[in-house]
Amino acid sequence: MNLPSTPSFSLKNKRALIAGASSGIGLGCAVALAEYGASITIAARRSQKLEELSASLKDKGISTELVELDVSKTDRILQTINRLDPFDILVNSAGIAKHSLSVETKEADFDDVMTVNLKGAYFLTMAVARRLMSANKSGSLINISSQMGLVGGQERAVYSASKHAVEGFTKSIAIELGGSNIRVNTICPTFILTDLTKPTFDDPKKLSWIKSKIKLDRVGKVEDIMGAVVFLASDASALITGSSLVIDGGWTAE
Repeated sequence: MNLPSTPSFSLKNKRALIAGASSGIGLGCAVALAEYGASITIAARRSQKLEELSASLKDKGISTELVELDVSKTDRILQTINRLDPFDILVNSAGIAKHSLSVETKEADFDDVMTVNLKGAYFLTMAVARRLMSANKSGSLINISSQMGLVGGQERAVYSASKHAVEGFTKSIAIELGGSNIRVNTICPTFILTDLTKPTFDDPKKLSWIKSKIKLDRVGKVEDIMGAVVFLASDASALITGSSLVIDGGWTAE
């Protein structure tokens, strides 16, 4: 009897770009991809944070390339990606949130969130895809979305709108790029404890609401995302594209 072989999770000889790598989920993704063999390029607006991360990774025997990148500047995205060798893997974790009641939304806040979360994610994904296509290479492009890209939430109308849009363009791009063997997916986390989200968790009322919605009765941590990004980046997910990997502790099961 011929037995099947488990596809490899190894990322050896793969080049990965992680945008928004200076903290939180992006940082966790960078570590995970490097641990599974990828050559990583970490990108963010804050060069000092990138240098600190690079030094910490070096202590673990992981070498990195650094790229200062503000995804809100689409012209800079194209310039940066076009001067670099093609990336086999993209993790787009750059994002911002400005929460308020929908009736109190400020236009400037709306524009800021959409510029980074939607426009930046879209054009970074397409810039990396074009380089892969020109090199006739396959790839795995991963956008860090949110459970709020699948449902709504209080004080999150703008953020949720931006992430619903990410879900939409990811599916459409996956259809277009399938023939080039370029896969495009999202990861949709629940509330993950990071420096950015700590103020939310420090609010007892908000923490109670979050825990009431997560069926596993605990908040998320960065480590909960790390295995998922390795899976989607690797050959273990070779037939997955245009999909959302939801890591929400059962939030959206209702």
